[in-house]
Amino acid sequence: MNAGKRKFRGGLLLAVMIMAVSLLAGCGGNSNNNAAPTAESAAGNAASASPEAAATKEPAGDPVTVKLQLKWVPQAQFAGYFLAKDKGYYADEGLNVEILPGGPDIVPEQQVAGGSADIGVDWVASLLTSQEQEMPLVQIAQIFQKSGLVLVSKKAAGINGPADLKGKKVGNWMGGNEFEILALFDKYKLDSNKDLKFTKQGFTMDQFLGGEIDAASAMTYNEYQVVLESGIKAEDLNVIDMNDEGVAMLEDNLFANKEWLADNKETAAKFVRASLKGWKDAIADPEAAVDSVMKLAEEGSTTREHQLTMMTEVAKLIQPEGFDASKLGYTDAAAFQQTADIALKFGVIKKASKVDEAYTNEIVEMAAK
Repeated sequence: MNAGKRKFRGGLLLAVMIMAVSLLAGCGGNSNNNAAPTAESAAGNAASASPEAAATKEPAGDPVTVKLQLKWVPQAQFAGYFLAKDKGYYADEGLNVEILPGGPDIVPEQQVAGGSADIGVDWVASLLTSQEQEMPLVQIAQIFQKSGLVLVSKKAAGINGPADLKGKKVGNWMGGNEFEILALFDKYKLDSNKDLKFTKQGFTMDQFLGGEIDAASAMTYNEYQVVLESGIKAEDLNVIDMNDEGVAMLEDNLFANKEWLADNKETAAKFVRASLKGWKDAIADPEAAVDSVMKLAEEGSTTREHQLTMMTEVAKLIQPEGFDASKLGYTDAAAFQQTADIALKFGVIKKASKVDEAYTNEIVEMAAK
């Protein structure tokens, strides 16, 4: 190529660069949380229009790290996040998601408020308590649309309905898990100190299976399945469902540190979008979801069969029968208010929650675009 042609092409490229920068400025910014593109990046975009330039295109920027703090150890309760990571959905959004396991000594709200994690998973009642303690937290998505908590009893105990709990020994794990049960007692005018014996339940179902308690708290996706796996048939059990009794409280959600969120709304939306995609896949393909879970579950702590059953039951809470799948992740105002009202009535919180500040659907709406 002669000098005249080189000069002409150089001038043309400069003109394209200037036009690209002008167009970006006119659009008013980016679709992510990074600074506005520089002239160098604009030149790269202009150059990428030709096949020759594509070969020398600069690599994409480093992925944004997001730390997710789980409520408990790896299990199908969190399968959507594991599957989203394995399928590359987070990477597709330019995110490097670190999933931090929970446990009995880990409080997700404390981890997120303190900056050890960016987003957390917990029950809404726990979030309300933390918000009252002035932790800078806000709910950004509601994953479980129904409560998974039930009271299970053997038919021989004669507990055919909540009123029959009178005079019985009823178990719960306590520590913040008991408030739906207390609301149930209140509905049927049962005094937990006089009309029945409300006792602390261990994290296994041994007390129930051994006859030490008449009615045990159980999650549909976990402890209830443990009872069935022990050999007791479903037809030999009575179940009191908190949803049917109108005392259900919202459970697994996603929440973020308000200060982090203020500067990272796009990142949060990308995380929610990829997570919901993971949950949709987990619901459609439980086998693949459990593959992701079993890679992380502590060896010998669970079985694939148990996790498959858990995934099937979790799916019913995330996308209940008749639920509009396009609303996955949205927080229902009435359900959130009911949770806050029960929390206030039974002393979870001392003052009424400012529900309009406690959660937002903005991030889910951004994720849907």
